[in-house]
Parts: sequence; C-alpha cells; structure tokens
Amino acid sequence: MSRPVPLTPGPGQESVWDYPRPPAVEPTGELVEVVLGGEVVASTRSALRLLETSHPPTYYLPRDAFAHGSLVPVEGHTRCEWKGQASYFDVVRGGRRAARAAWHYPDPVPAYAVLLGHVAVMPGLVDECRVDGERVRPQEGGFYGGWVTDRVVGPFKGIPGSWGW
Repeated sequence: MSRPVPLTPGPGQESVWDYPRPPAVEPTGELVEVVLGGEVVASTRSALRLLETSHPPTYYLPRDAFAHGSLVPVEGHTRCEWKGQASYFDVVRGGRRAARAAWHYPDPVPAYAVLLGHVAVMPGLVDECRVDGERVRPQEGGFYGGWVTDRVVGPFKGIPGSWGW
C-alpha cells in the first residue's frame, strides 16, 4: 500500500501526519484517566504525549498516578527502535486483570529519558481510557498503543495494509 493521503484537520484538530519522526514527547495538562473493572486505575493532569508520524498520540502517565498494586510486572520485553527496551505490566483493578495492558521503559535511551517513571496503557485492553472526559478509541491493529480522540485525524497506521508506512 502506498502512503495514504492525510485528512485535513479541522479547527482544534491535529494531523498525525504533521507529527515528527523520530517521535516527540510533550507534556500535557489534559485530564488523562484509565478505567478497569469499573474503577479508575489511574488519573493525572501530568501525562506525556508521544507524537510519531502516522500514529495517534500515546499517553504516558506518571507511575504514581496509578492505584497502589494495580501494576503487576510480567515477563517479556519488546524493543522500540527509538525508545529502547520496554517492560510490561498486567493492570489489575475492580476484580479484573488486563494482561500486558501497560508498558514502560525502565532504562530509556537518553533522547527519551523523560519517559522514565511513566507508564503507557493499551486502550483496547482496559475498559476505558479518557482524555478530558472524551472516551478514547484504540488505534487499530492491536500492535500500537495510540489513543484516538476527536483531536487527531489520520489515517492512522495499524489498519490493514499499513505496515510499510
């Protein structure tokens, strides 16, 4: 599949095709929440948005924004070409366990040191993620952890045929 035609953003929107590569990280004061088992697992106004070409933002929340005991380390790692080696957590709350639904970079590469102490959540694996009260839609494809809101327009990597974008 060839590179898609970016949608034109409307007022107050961003095109993910204007995001940089390698990705940028920016702080946000938006209220970012994660819900599992009908309970709020995490809530913060001190999240970071990771912005990468063709991807909806991935939100990284400070680890202390998560309820005590809700992040359970699990085996296995993946490697990001930009950020380094990721380690995973099961997220536990409200009698539910979302397997490998969260990840972090315990030793990020120097360019992404700001991610140290922050945890990202895969929105499709928990009950709900919200940004300023808006329910997040998971990035398609099941591999990437982007948070789709009305603030961003695509098309987004992850849809069938987008692997080579």
